[in-house]
Amino acid sequence: MFEFAGAWEMPINIIFLAVTGFIAVHGIRYRDEEGKSDFVRLLFGCIAGVFFMMVLLQDVLGVVSFAPGP
Repeated sequence: MFEFAGAWEMPINIIFLAVTGFIAVHGIRYRDEEGKSDFVRLLFGCIAGVFFMMVLLQDVLGVVSFAPGP
């Protein structure tokens, strides 16, 4: 995802994973005083979770490729 970074690509990917992972967990698990979840936090938590999985599977582990086909 961060090919422009050269040798710093993997550390930047790890930092990106840490930040998006925190956002995803916080957004999905957040509850207010009444125990209700907030739609906007759930939405952004799920979006962060998708980006977390995409960077983890494609850039860090190299298991899948989300690039369009031929």
